Amino acid sequence: MTLTFKTSSPCSNRSTPKNLTGDDSQFFHYRSYRAHTTTLFFVLVSLSSFVIFSLYCSPNAIYRAALFATTRQAQTGIVSYVINVSHHQTIRRIRSEGVLWPGWEVMMIVSPDENVTPPLPGENYTCFYPNGEKTTARFAVTLPLTNRTTFKCNLPGVCRHHHPIPTPILASSESFELSPETRWPDLPLWNFVVFDTISTEHDVVLFVKGPNRGLGSNKPPGTFRCVFGEESDSAVRTVVTTSVQEVFRCPFPDVKMDYPVKIYLEKVATDKEEMKVVPSVAYFSPKRRLVEPRVKSLLCATTMVYNVAKYLREWVMYHATIGIQRFIIYDNGSEDELNDVVEVLKSERYDVTKVLWIWPKTQEAGFSHAAVYGNDSCTWMMYLDVDEFLFSPVWSNQSKPSDQMIRSLLPSDQNMIGQVSFKSLEFGPSNRTKHPAGGVTQGYTCRREEEQRHKSIVLLSAVEHSLYTAIHHFSLKGEYEWRVADTEEGVVNHYKYQAWREFKAKFKRRVSAYVVDWTRVSNPTSRDRTPGLGFRPIEPEGWAQKFCEVMDTRLKRLTKKWFGYPEKNGYRMAWQR
Repeated sequence: MTLTFKTSSPCSNRSTPKNLTGDDSQFFHYRSYRAHTTTLFFVLVSLSSFVIFSLYCSPNAIYRAALFATTRQAQTGIVSYVINVSHHQTIRRIRSEGVLWPGWEVMMIVSPDENVTPPLPGENYTCFYPNGEKTTARFAVTLPLTNRTTFKCNLPGVCRHHHPIPTPILASSESFELSPETRWPDLPLWNFVVFDTISTEHDVVLFVKGPNRGLGSNKPPGTFRCVFGEESDSAVRTVVTTSVQEVFRCPFPDVKMDYPVKIYLEKVATDKEEMKVVPSVAYFSPKRRLVEPRVKSLLCATTMVYNVAKYLREWVMYHATIGIQRFIIYDNGSEDELNDVVEVLKSERYDVTKVLWIWPKTQEAGFSHAAVYGNDSCTWMMYLDVDEFLFSPVWSNQSKPSDQMIRSLLPSDQNMIGQVSFKSLEFGPSNRTKHPAGGVTQGYTCRREEEQRHKSIVLLSAVEHSLYTAIHHFSLKGEYEWRVADTEEGVVNHYKYQAWREFKAKFKRRVSAYVVDWTRVSNPTSRDRTPGLGFRPIEPEGWAQKFCEVMDTRLKRLTKKWFGYPEKNGYRMAWQR
């Protein structure tokens, strides 16, 4: 017996054939078709029932399904069937917002009212696009202060030519089916978006890319408003009190709202320009009070890091010994062993807090954030990179370190000095070809003669309301003074130009919003560029001997005396593991 099936276009009419009264053979063929189809249907149902019943009764299948339920380890056979059924039941769209990241990646940030945990093995979160394209959604991080899960998706090449680019749909499975009524809002670009907020007792601080694009090109705060709630007439608006770099401040709304609430920045309409809203992936919640506030530390240190775990232990142990009580590490998306190093330091009773700060090229905004974040727990904040070490020549004769050493460099409580800065000495590769086992203080001993720039310790209560920072220092309130220490009092040893294999890693990214990337052919004479270095990570001839004008072993000798332990073939530093 041969069964003949007719196919049709998806758009064709699926009702019963209109003409059943014509030629008898046609009518019989139709009746036979229905009969055979009905018979086939019952056969398939019977076979399916038998298979399911057999699986259900099989002791081995039951055992394996039970094992899956307790261990969640992917296996073959019936376990795969259980995984598919269980996963199919939870396939859903996940409410989220996206922003186009550098490198044609889309950062998807899950909405606060969604309960999404990092994916388990076998789960395949997916980004869907309107042209039928889809890409894997890779778990990125969970944002610490808002507990929002994030994923990264590659933007398909065909979508890169769309203007504007549509925001993808995030779903819990690649099997998710889009609705024909799906709406595709425009995808915010990273260079024009509200990306984070932090609240104080009286107002909210917004961190925004775009409106103040260039260094020093700050628009008047009166040209903006903060918008609490979705973009509509029912949203609550408040004035912007400061507008500096990527930092905007505005008072809380005077009405009761359900938190967290979406917050935007709105550019006020003028005679020449229409009102414009800066897209946002940020939410606002009032500041939460701690049940048991921690004792305020006198001295804290903060830094922003990316893949520098190998340096952190030396930096923390040295500065903790001479007076830093708490460390706040802003992690700019590190992919190395940073978490492990931080956990070990904490287990050794060092007070280290890691703040996940994923936003690229936002060092100034991150330091402003730290001035607010640390204000409740810190009195003074030292801003240094992990390759920078504060040192006073006065300490050279001390047989052992003291936790009062940095305190001795600061003014007394009666003085109205709100910031002390220390000039930097830049060290070169010192004939090194790889990272020194004893740390940077032991390995790099030759430097440039001229002092370069400065780094600062700032009284957080003295920081000006706008939170303006030039990375090296902050603007202060009018009643406070800024003091620059003499080099005989204190300096910062900056181990800037290290062995080439370490230094070339800098080419991957720079964290400052206003410093040109290493690979960008621009500002070749800038002080932020390395003399004699081009725009590609190619080792210049004689790199190991460059930037060597003065032999300076003062900190090497001092740290060896304080932290060195004799061994059979030399000595070992306390931070070596």
